[in-house]
Amino acid sequence: MRTKSPLSVQLAPGILSEIFDGIQRPLEVIAKLSDSIYIPRGIDVPPLDTTRMWEFTPSAELKKSTMLSGGDIYGTVYENNLFKFHRILLPPKAKGRIDYIAEKGMYNIDDVILCLEHDGKKTEFTMATWWPVRQARPVAEKLAGDTPLLTGQRVLDALFPSVLGGTCAIP
Repeated sequence: MRTKSPLSVQLAPGILSEIFDGIQRPLEVIAKLSDSIYIPRGIDVPPLDTTRMWEFTPSAELKKSTMLSGGDIYGTVYENNLFKFHRILLPPKAKGRIDYIAEKGMYNIDDVILCLEHDGKKTEFTMATWWPVRQARPVAEKLAGDTPLLTGQRVLDALFPSVLGGTCAIP
């Protein structure tokens, strides 16, 4: 099915707990459905589990009619033991005053947890956001890579040097 939109990934709680292939297909889910180690042609599986419930905690300082803009954190979700808090961010181009924010409780990634009003128009937000793969996420400042990433393996450290927090690939 053609969507006529760029290749995008779903950013939401659960993304750090799954194993995906290069285009965000959940490999463990596909293996259970197809009963095979190979991905069958035409299989369509959502990238993240939309039925799993997450404990959403709204940011304490947010109340009704508080002004929010892109990148603001409006809540957190417990992800797993390694990543204690998955921060829920407002999409970069969104802004407005809070009309509704969900109470602390259990929600899935498709439940509306925030509603903003801007210029008389209301916009609803869930814990999930779709983002194009080839479009960089906006950041306030890029940190300099000044600390080497030492793996302890001489071959990797000598032939494939990398910086802490940088991006690298080993062929």
